[in-house]
Amino acid sequence: MNIGYACLGLAIPGSKMKSTILKNAITERLLSLIEHNLNALESMIDYNIENGVKLFRISSDLIPFGSSVAAELPWDTIFAEKLSTIGNKIIQADMRVSMHPGQYTVLNSPDELVAMRAAQDLEYHTKLLNSLGVDKSHKIILHVGGVYGDIDQASSRFITRYQQLPQTVKDRLVLENDDKLFNIRQVLDIAHRIKTPVVYDNLHNAVNLADDTLSDLEWIKLCSYTWQKDDGCQKIHYSQQDPDKKPGAHSGTIAIDPFLDFYHRLEGVEIDIMLEVKDKNVSALKCLNCISNRGIARLETEWGRYKYVVLEHSPEHYLAIRQLLQDKTIYPGRQMYQLIEQAMANEVVSGQAVNAAQHVWGYFKNRSSESEKKRFSKLLAGYTAGETGLQPIKNMLLKLSLKHQEDYLLEGYYLYL
Repeated sequence: MNIGYACLGLAIPGSKMKSTILKNAITERLLSLIEHNLNALESMIDYNIENGVKLFRISSDLIPFGSSVAAELPWDTIFAEKLSTIGNKIIQADMRVSMHPGQYTVLNSPDELVAMRAAQDLEYHTKLLNSLGVDKSHKIILHVGGVYGDIDQASSRFITRYQQLPQTVKDRLVLENDDKLFNIRQVLDIAHRIKTPVVYDNLHNAVNLADDTLSDLEWIKLCSYTWQKDDGCQKIHYSQQDPDKKPGAHSGTIAIDPFLDFYHRLEGVEIDIMLEVKDKNVSALKCLNCISNRGIARLETEWGRYKYVVLEHSPEHYLAIRQLLQDKTIYPGRQMYQLIEQAMANEVVSGQAVNAAQHVWGYFKNRSSESEKKRFSKLLAGYTAGETGLQPIKNMLLKLSLKHQEDYLLEGYYLYL
C-alpha cells in the first residue's frame, strides 16, 4: 500500500514552481519557466525517493499554458533529456505518478468550445506523462463535470465526448466522484458504460452522499471492479474535513488517529492512497511513518524537521518527544505524532515564540552583519510588544537560511508552518 501527496511540497528546497500571466507568455519566457519547473519537479522526485514516497501527483501547471500557448512549442523535444531523466527516476524507484486537471476542464459542457478546450487539456496531460516514459498505470484523474439541469443528458454528453478522445488519452483517464454534483454511484454508472477506472474520494462522498447504508470500504470494493490489471493498483483519495471551513474543505494536516482507523479497515485490500491535505508531504510522511516500522532513524529525522515549531507551540511537548525518542529499542511512531498534534493544537504565546525564534537565530547570530542583528532585535521587540506579528521574524530567518544555505532549517517545518 502506497501513500502519497499532491503537486507541491513543503520544506523541499528547489521545489517551488513558477508561472506567468498570459500577456507575458512569450516563447523565451515559457521555455525558461518550463526548464525551472522541470528542475523543481526533479527536486520533488528526489525528495520522494529519499523519503520512501511512492505515490505523487504532478502539478498540471508544470508546463505553463500547456494546452494553449505552450501547445505550439516542442517542449517535449527541447527538454527530452530532462524528461527522460525524471521519468527514469520515477520508474526505477517504482513510484507512481498521476495528474489531475482543474475545475475548468469540463468535458461534458454544453458549450462546444469549452468541451474542445477540455479535450485539448487532456491531450496535454497525456503528452506530459508519455514524455516521461511511464506506462498507463500512471493516471489522469477527471471529474465528470456539470449537471446543467439534466443529469442524464450531462452523463450522456460526457460519454459521447469521452468516446471521441484519442485512445492514448482514454488509456490514462480515471473518473472521480465530486462533492457537489456527481456522486460515487452516478460516477460508477458512467464508468461501467465506458469501462474506465474510478477513484473513490471519501470526503467527497461524505459531503455528496450516494447511499448512507454503504461504508467507505464497501464503496472502495465496488470501485475495485473497475480497475483492470494494466491500470495498476486501485487508487483512492483520502482527506479530512477542515472543521473551520465549509463542507468539503480539506484539513490543514491529516490527524493520525482517524487516518489509522480508516487505514486498518482496509487491511487485506491492495490500494494506493493519495492524501489531499494542505501540508502535503508533511502528512504523507506522518502517515507512512505510522503504518509500519520504518526505523527509528526516520522518526529522528522527522523530529528534527518539527522540533522548533513544536518548541514554539509547547515546550512541554518538545521535552516529552525528546524523552520518547531516547529509547532506541522501540518504534513510537504513532505516539510521537500524537504528541506533535497535541502541541500544534496549542495557541502560540509570545514567550514561547521568542524562545524558538532565538534558537533558530543562533544559527546566524555569529555570521550576521550589524544591520541584520539590529533588524532581528527590532522585529523581536516589536513582536514582544504586540506591535507586529510573528511572520516578519520568520521571513527574515528564512532569508538568512537561504543566504547561508542552512539546509537543516530549510528542510525543517518551522519556517513554513
